[in-house]
Amino acid sequence: MLRFARHLVEKQLTCAMSRSLAAPACLPVQVNHFCVGPAPETGHKASKGKFFGRGRGAIAMANLEKLNFDNLVLRSLPIDTSDENVPRQVPGACFSRVSPTPVSNPQTVAFSAQALQLLDLPVSELRRPEFAQYFSGNKLLPGSETAAHCYCGHQFGHFSGQLGDGAAMYLGEVVNKSGERWEIQLKGAGLTPYSRTADGRKVLRSSIREFLCSEAMHHLGIPTTRAGCCVTSDSKVLRDVYYNGNASYEKCTTVLRIAQTFLRFGSFEIFKPTDEITGRKGPSVGRNDILITMLDYAIKTFFPEIQAAHADNSEERYLAFYREVVHRTARLVAEWQCVGFCHGVLNTDNMSILGLTIDYGPFGFLDRYDADNICNGSDDGARYSYRSQPEICKWNCEKFGEAISEALPTVLTKPILEEFDQTFSEHYLSKMRKKLGLVRKELPEDKELFEALLQTMTETGADFTNTLRGLSKLSLPGCQDFDSSLERTRSFLLSQCCSVQELIKACKPRMDPRQLQMLMLLLSTNPSLLMQLGGQGKIMREFERMEKLEEIKDLTQEQKSAADVQKWTEWLEKYTARLKLEAQEGEVEQLNKERVITMNSNNPKFILRNYIAQNAITAAEDGDFSEVQRVLRLLEQPFSEDVDLGELAVAPGDGGSASSTTDDDAGASASVLSETAAGQGTAKSCTGTAYDSRPPDWAVDLCVT
Repeated sequence: MLRFARHLVEKQLTCAMSRSLAAPACLPVQVNHFCVGPAPETGHKASKGKFFGRGRGAIAMANLEKLNFDNLVLRSLPIDTSDENVPRQVPGACFSRVSPTPVSNPQTVAFSAQALQLLDLPVSELRRPEFAQYFSGNKLLPGSETAAHCYCGHQFGHFSGQLGDGAAMYLGEVVNKSGERWEIQLKGAGLTPYSRTADGRKVLRSSIREFLCSEAMHHLGIPTTRAGCCVTSDSKVLRDVYYNGNASYEKCTTVLRIAQTFLRFGSFEIFKPTDEITGRKGPSVGRNDILITMLDYAIKTFFPEIQAAHADNSEERYLAFYREVVHRTARLVAEWQCVGFCHGVLNTDNMSILGLTIDYGPFGFLDRYDADNICNGSDDGARYSYRSQPEICKWNCEKFGEAISEALPTVLTKPILEEFDQTFSEHYLSKMRKKLGLVRKELPEDKELFEALLQTMTETGADFTNTLRGLSKLSLPGCQDFDSSLERTRSFLLSQCCSVQELIKACKPRMDPRQLQMLMLLLSTNPSLLMQLGGQGKIMREFERMEKLEEIKDLTQEQKSAADVQKWTEWLEKYTARLKLEAQEGEVEQLNKERVITMNSNNPKFILRNYIAQNAITAAEDGDFSEVQRVLRLLEQPFSEDVDLGELAVAPGDGGSASSTTDDDAGASASVLSETAAGQGTAKSCTGTAYDSRPPDWAVDLCVT
């Protein structure tokens, strides 16, 4: 019966779509971004003798008042002629000058000493009382020039017109002692001309998630913007977390973000003509002079090798630039897929031209493997599911090509776009071979082995991260302990499968019956409106859950466990057969040691699961920042088997301004943790749950929007 009802829904939706020439215009989607940001591995080195900031040349150390600012982008790209800080269209400009809005009693929640080393700041500077004043926006760093960036974007597949830095503010660019240029910005610093109907503020929960995930991604080896610190305050703003009418006041909080540049695909969409579907256009339509200026600035500053290779041929220069952006984006999303990261808001305004993970709104890491996982509760159409990320990133690259079409016709960019799939596939397969310890041979059938693994995870409800990490327990065939390791590995994999009750809970309908009835009525009376509202995706997912629930309603735990044993036994047989080919390449015991090292350096033991972030947020909202600092320490060592979390040397609420760490601890993270014997090997959260465990039951109900 359910299948028949679902068939009718699909048929009506198909008819409705065929009656529409294109997707109807959608209102801009207002997303409560839980932003985060990590940064690139290396920065672009500025030419010696060409520093325009104070303190020219290399500097051994810096302090907050003497950062080596050189705000190149504001000298290179046009700035808004108006200083009116009200929501408005900003034509003919890439930046608007703004000032942060002060907050009351700023307090440092946590900082990343490793990220702030990029600015040459020693640990002692991070503990100064002025630190929270500067990075809450209350005081302006000498040499800083605050501004907001103008950009547009396709949101959930529809062009939304001007967006811009509605809550972020450029502080300037710091050139460090190595000649690397790093742009710094504050997220949540107050109103800008791009704030639209919002207030330019971010709150504690979203800022903690952004801060932690930025650093987590960096230490996982994934290109990303970085987060220097998280600073909260006593100032509050009204927020409706779940958009259900239950608004409450939350603390204004800022995150210091660091990257070579925050230019994005949407930066180039300010020149887009009127969109046929939404009727919106970029604020700088027809300003091809600015487009050329922006392209030349981006290439010269961040892709100097392309500039040098094609200095006299602009078309070849732009082609090489576009190809590099496409390839970097393909490799980036391959990295996401291999670690189970879901971005959640893959709009074109959230895509970096450097191939960085940028603008962490709703995000999540897979727990139970589910290719259709949606980490954003606002994504009604499931556009940004885990499975869809590669396709969406390619689509975004296509829109980027269209955005620069006045300088580089799409007839030239489209062939390059087709290179996306191959680049993604090559990087994904290479990474997956390392994760499975297939380091000696590359075989075409490896792809089938990976797909069979994911299918087994799906059918058994296995934990994605722990399953992959656990495969290193299996020794190569021929090792003395192979037989015992096989049983040990099988037992571990079975322990990572979900229970029947977990499966039933995951499949339970999430929509109120009355809401489903209303959407079904809308489907029969006005399907076009339903599609505009994104309701068709909700209906289909509800039917899928109901069907799955019907299939498993009589399933017992004994039956599921028996089926899980069979499925994992079958896959392990395939894996073992493939490992035998690896074992032929040399002394098997030594090969196995090398294999385990490779696997454990590519399969993290710790990721920022939603429940871990939520524990840290809950404690911080009660005035205890220690869990944020403990989680940061953990995420800086995601591949380690023996993480020393230490003990906090500060009282709850002190924000980590004190520490037993010395100024010489250049590699210290968070810089608020003391090394004590009592803390060694302690890898449990404030609630006592192990950080590497599958999520507790309550975590299934967490919703990020």
